[in-house]
Amino acid sequence: MVKKLQSYWVLFFALLFCGTIQAKVNHYVGGYGHVGEWSLLPSKSDYTASFGVAGGLGFLYELQAGPTYQPTRFLFDVGVGAQYGLTSFMQSSNAEVPLPNQTDLDGMTFDYIYEIKDRHDQYTNMSVQVPLMIGVQHRKFYMLVGVKATASLLTQAHTTALISTYGRYYSGDKKVFDDFRNMPEYQFFTDLPQQKSAPASPLNLNLDACLEIGGRLGVVNYAVGYDVPKRKVEYRLAGFLDYGLVDIHKQQTLESIKLPIGYNIENDKESTAPVYKTRTMVEKLEVNDIMSTNGFAASVKNLMVGLKFTILFQLPEPGQCVLCRDAYGTSINPRHGSLKYEE
Repeated sequence: MVKKLQSYWVLFFALLFCGTIQAKVNHYVGGYGHVGEWSLLPSKSDYTASFGVAGGLGFLYELQAGPTYQPTRFLFDVGVGAQYGLTSFMQSSNAEVPLPNQTDLDGMTFDYIYEIKDRHDQYTNMSVQVPLMIGVQHRKFYMLVGVKATASLLTQAHTTALISTYGRYYSGDKKVFDDFRNMPEYQFFTDLPQQKSAPASPLNLNLDACLEIGGRLGVVNYAVGYDVPKRKVEYRLAGFLDYGLVDIHKQQTLESIKLPIGYNIENDKESTAPVYKTRTMVEKLEVNDIMSTNGFAASVKNLMVGLKFTILFQLPEPGQCVLCRDAYGTSINPRHGSLKYEE
């Protein structure tokens, strides 16, 4: 049994070696551009992901190998590129954040509550990508699968939300009044816009599983004679999918919302009556982008779908000469009129 298995392995490697000897190998260099829909998918989060646009450019080296004059080729690709994209998260529902045990001018205790709604955290990201792909090409059709390593260089966050504030009074465990709303003189406001732009926590190094399926454009020559060693150009158009294999969210210790220390009471300069300074409690509110906080999601995965255009230039290769010996030059002997080969 062991000898039979050894024979099978020897036969397999012998066939593989013969196939390699007979294969014709071509080398290509070129560039690509892609555009698509980009999203970051959070797991176990109160925020929903939204697709945004992303695009990039890069350089590519490709090796094509296969039997001479056959339309089926093995492909190996490696490259480097840059991508710039925009994506966002939406708050799934309104959130209440209380500042408890505050005291009003009458000495009554209440909870000062922030209500955050229509929160939208938008991110722009610049990254460097290194794809490593293998695949097959048959006539005009081709397919590539592989992985893509991505390192983020710059991530910027833009946060917007509507903030409403109100007071909730308790006596023991019972609410004694309706909520105090829309009373600016008591710093209870409705739907005040809040926005903040700041650098966000950088994303972790990402590794995507990649799939690319498409076709070659224009007239395709399946074979080129040795006596016509011409440089070839290939154009491709494909759809692609990148899906993250690792968590790219870098956990931080920032709070999603940093509240003021307490209810602020000040005197109006034009009146002797004590009043609350307009918007102080909202102006001192600090809203941090959710990706920079520790309570955002258990993990975040990358997802991108789009279109990719590639142009490839075949590198020159020595051709087999038809009229000369060993591809060397010739000259004519003037005395004898004979053809002389020069080595």
